[in-house]
Amino acid sequence: MGALDTTFIQEAEHRPNLKMVEAEGVPSIDLSDSPARTREELASEIGDACKKWGFFQVINHGVPLGLRKRIEELAKEFFDQPLEEKTKVKRDEVHPMGFHDSEHTKNVRDWKEVFDFFLQDPTLIPALSHPEDKSLRKLTNQWPQNPPQFRETCEEYAKEVEKLAFKLLELISLSLGLPADKFNGYFKEQTSFLRFNHYPPCPQPELALGVGRHKDGGALTVLSQDSVGGLQIQRRSDGEWISIRPVPDAYVINLGNAMQVWTNDLYWSAEHRVVVNSEKERFSVPFFFFPGHHVSVKPLDEITNEENPPKYKEFNWGVFFAMRNRSDYKKQEVENIQIEHFKVSE
Repeated sequence: MGALDTTFIQEAEHRPNLKMVEAEGVPSIDLSDSPARTREELASEIGDACKKWGFFQVINHGVPLGLRKRIEELAKEFFDQPLEEKTKVKRDEVHPMGFHDSEHTKNVRDWKEVFDFFLQDPTLIPALSHPEDKSLRKLTNQWPQNPPQFRETCEEYAKEVEKLAFKLLELISLSLGLPADKFNGYFKEQTSFLRFNHYPPCPQPELALGVGRHKDGGALTVLSQDSVGGLQIQRRSDGEWISIRPVPDAYVINLGNAMQVWTNDLYWSAEHRVVVNSEKERFSVPFFFFPGHHVSVKPLDEITNEENPPKYKEFNWGVFFAMRNRSDYKKQEVENIQIEHFKVSE
């Protein structure tokens, strides 16, 4: 990506601390069936992590390790291609899936390049061509010709991480004392997508970020990361930035805005970012588990009462997703939409 252009430089207060300590206490949870532990006990362990951190790692998760290794190899093969090859599937406001190398977070350019694809092809989202527009846009994936077997392997992998996402969704539901399938209906016609991230070595890593500070929008994110490290989260208890240590073969799980709203702030969507380094490239593959465009997001009736009134107004997921999706192409004049905009004033 060459020299550090000024568009990558973070404001002084948001620049990374490259000597940060790794987080103590972010749990690593074994999802395998065990006679020593009930499903409800496993759910309770996950619930504790959702309250305290909004992040945890999972091992023995059921995603075939050979398939995950193939995906990691394919991601490197794709990004190793010349730029003119990658830009044949370049993302734009008409085709929001594909290759992109100038993404912005909080109006500062990220030091990375990405390739995105929807889990469901096509995916429907609100068109939003004007305030009264109720029509839907049909969005489709763009697939490169190279590397070979790219599309087939991506689609196979997507199905496996989706299974893991539903398993986690059900455990989170049980942790709230709700039926396991409470959330499942929200994911008919889901807007979920997967992303390949490539963070090249950065000449001045103390000034830039691979991804600026942000919270994910949906229910949860299932992240595969390599051994290089760089993911940092903001600790709920004191707001300190701490590093997440890569655990071999584990997935990093974090909650998104929708889950924080559904649980009325009981569970936490943590702000997080990615730091870069000057020596090693880094790859990661997140799966963003997003509801269907028609879903209304609001605190669950089962959780709210007179002592715990709703902290958020109801909003439509499709509109929220479509508005956020527009803002990462270029610098915007107004702030990206956040769940704080739907907070009920006290």
